[in-house]
Amino acid sequence: MKKLLALVCMITCILGLTACGSEKTYSELEQTKINTAEIYAAETVVPLLEKYSTDVFIEEFAQHTAEELEYVFEYQQGVLIDGYAFVTALNSFNSTIWDIGGIVEIGEAVGEIDDKQIIVTVPVIGVTGEAEAEVIVSNDLFMRLESAALNPVETMGDLMKKAALNTLIGMGTVFGVLILIIFIISAFGFIPKIQKHFENKKANKVETTGIDNAVAQITQQEAEAELSDDLELVAVIAAAVAAYEGSASTDGFVVRSIRKARR
Repeated sequence: MKKLLALVCMITCILGLTACGSEKTYSELEQTKINTAEIYAAETVVPLLEKYSTDVFIEEFAQHTAEELEYVFEYQQGVLIDGYAFVTALNSFNSTIWDIGGIVEIGEAVGEIDDKQIIVTVPVIGVTGEAEAEVIVSNDLFMRLESAALNPVETMGDLMKKAALNTLIGMGTVFGVLILIIFIISAFGFIPKIQKHFENKKANKVETTGIDNAVAQITQQEAEAELSDDLELVAVIAAAVAAYEGSASTDGFVVRSIRKARR
């Protein structure tokens, strides 16, 4: 029993040390910077990006260079920004604010130091959804805005809808392919019939062609026979006429036509 308790205590201590080791520890100065960055992101940066994230301002800012935007916001708004990052952040806020129906409430910010940057996450509540603003500022006394984005947060209901939609699409694709396969398999029964039909049609055509050729040959043979009979009859008549005239040959006699005598 004592060994078991000692083992449990050892495991608990190891887990406790692991959990403590996973948390970052900051100095007093670093923690002060984080706190300042959190307030700056939640109370200045997010409202500022929300204000200028309309289509009108985005089109207007697109006509200016990054250096001009940096100058204007530094001397008129008192905010140090990166011009390119600011325009990108406005586009991100514009699309997400439209999706969540506008910002209603800004939650408590949470920041952490990542080398030369301070990353602050600010929860945002909208009319129809929620989002998280990620604000990145320089890790110094100036806290220059280097990047920002507003990302929608998917609720459990949204995830369930997306999963159900993906399931329906997948099942629909599977059933569609199965129906297509069934149709192809059922069509195999008609292929022999179609093939037989074309073979019969071809055979009938060959048979008809053979009959026509045979009839043509018979007709040609009959015509040649009739012509042969006519030549023999002409020769006999020419010889009879020559004998009647007392001529020794049929030269000079031409038979123009042969007519049957009427009796």
